[in-house]
Amino acid sequence: MEGALIREIGTKALLAGAVTLALFWTFNAVRLVISARGINPLVKQFFNQIAAGRIDGAYRLTTKAYRQHVNRQDFLKFLGSLQLNRYRNLKSGRPRIQDKQIILTLKLKSEDKQSELPLDFTFIKVEESWKIDRIAKVTI
Repeated sequence: MEGALIREIGTKALLAGAVTLALFWTFNAVRLVISARGINPLVKQFFNQIAAGRIDGAYRLTTKAYRQHVNRQDFLKFLGSLQLNRYRNLKSGRPRIQDKQIILTLKLKSEDKQSELPLDFTFIKVEESWKIDRIAKVTI
């Protein structure tokens, strides 16, 4: 009798834990989707600015802290080192929330799909809009 009671309590505790975990995961997923709204248009605008040769426009999409850390010349050198003209397709990874930042790995793929360039973009919200706070080449 006691064994059956312990099993029943254990089953209910396990079920309650699973439900709690599912609710926690769902809450975090919804929070991530809602908080990340506006990042995809920013990424598109950033790469459109670069493709159109408006590097200053792309540079202005970064935060003030980024511009203080990376001057315009260094930004140009960084972009030049990426050789972005070799890539045509952009694939977005799963965003990660860290503090009040969202980190998103973007993979640029060449037209022949032979080479790939992964970049980590860190976004923060400045007032009501997202800005790029960091761009880093991912080393594999």
